[in-house]
Amino acid sequence: MDSLVEKIEALQKISQELEPSFKERESLNEQIREFANHFLDNLEAYPAYVEKDAVVEKLTFNSGKKTLKELLTNFNSEVVLKGIKPASGKHLGYVPGGGIYTAALGDFLASVTNEYAGMYYASPGAVTMENELLNWMKKIFNFPKEAVGNLTSGGSIANLIALTAARDKYQIKNDKIQKSVIYLSPQAHHCIHKALRIIGLEDVKVRLLELDEFSKINTEKLAEIIQEDLKNGLNPFMVIASAGTTDTGAIDPLSAIGEIAKNFNLWYHIDAAYGGFFILTESKKKLFKGIEFADSLVIDPHKGLFLPYGIGAVLIKDKKAVFHSHHYTADYMQDANTVAAQINPADVSPELTKHYRGLRMWLPLQIHGLEPFIASLNEKLLLTIYFRNKLKIAGFELGPKPDLTISYFWYPSKKIDENIFNEKLVEFIHANGDVFLSSTKIGGKFVIRMAILSVRTKKETIDTAIEMILKCLMQTKEYF
Repeated sequence: MDSLVEKIEALQKISQELEPSFKERESLNEQIREFANHFLDNLEAYPAYVEKDAVVEKLTFNSGKKTLKELLTNFNSEVVLKGIKPASGKHLGYVPGGGIYTAALGDFLASVTNEYAGMYYASPGAVTMENELLNWMKKIFNFPKEAVGNLTSGGSIANLIALTAARDKYQIKNDKIQKSVIYLSPQAHHCIHKALRIIGLEDVKVRLLELDEFSKINTEKLAEIIQEDLKNGLNPFMVIASAGTTDTGAIDPLSAIGEIAKNFNLWYHIDAAYGGFFILTESKKKLFKGIEFADSLVIDPHKGLFLPYGIGAVLIKDKKAVFHSHHYTADYMQDANTVAAQINPADVSPELTKHYRGLRMWLPLQIHGLEPFIASLNEKLLLTIYFRNKLKIAGFELGPKPDLTISYFWYPSKKIDENIFNEKLVEFIHANGDVFLSSTKIGGKFVIRMAILSVRTKKETIDTAIEMILKCLMQTKEYF
């Protein structure tokens, strides 16, 4: 027995290193604070994009010890200073995760306290907090109180949960799969297609719908194709609309699609991951009329509320359909199963172990109130108009007036094929890297895409972007 105790005590001395003392914590905290402050204070001076590979050796773990100072140096050189800078206001390419500072404080507290937010039994406060945030979102989108929801890692898992509920509601399985039909826009986010594969619906018939000149679903054609599929003995069961497509930011005619879904008894899903929170702005509220008809809805707080990557949300009206896939009991969970004061997040999601995400959303909303979030959304809408006006003056062609803050443009080259010219222009833009823009194809046409949603994007950012674009345009003209 003495030998056993000696071994335990010896191991305790070594393992104690995982619990830094107050003095050690203060030293670590100070180094992290200095790094974070330097990063934020110098963020706008960094390029928005640096096309350079990471040095593997600096990021490899080989079981030995390194100082935090050394690790921060490697983190800065290999992570912070390479690739896209999503925290930067000059990230105008893909929809960025905002990364406001108070959300980071929420993540810090969530990690330090290590609350388990999967079951009410384990942490009544953490689960209540997350459910109250979902209840707040139900009010925003006029969903019923009895709807269920979940704070997910992002739009992909949120869409996965919603589509799984639709599958189970309509019993799409076995021989029924190949006869079943889903209707959606060609501009629907690719995570929808991934989700269908994951949940065993790869062989359903996916109808990519005709769009109008504003990239919105043509509802007359939608009704016609559903009727045609019914005549042919198929099983239409779901239609998916977007409230802010990734390519063009278009909001589909939500009310009209909702009526069609009701008439044909289809599950109506709306992906509002990017655009959903623009419902808070007076100028865009009317575009979201009909969103309340959805059976399921996805929104991303890490987009429209400017939070760091890693928090999406799903709302679903049919609790039974969600529970069919996700609610499960086990003997070792019998203590937790005796309490039902709140919906357990683990019962409406694939996740049992989950990050305590609610704090990164709850803390900023409570500290700042809603007003600055709405002001920032309105600011991005006006900056989009400002950017488009500047581009037009500079001789660029523009896509249709956008519903929100995603738009596209191209240069009307006369000497060389426009697609080839604009592809080369994007190459120069990426090589410059001062401001990051992306590209896409609309009807086979290569175009340059802007997505203005970073909390740090300001008028000065757009001016810098225009200056860079004109410089790269000159380089492209000289190249050809």
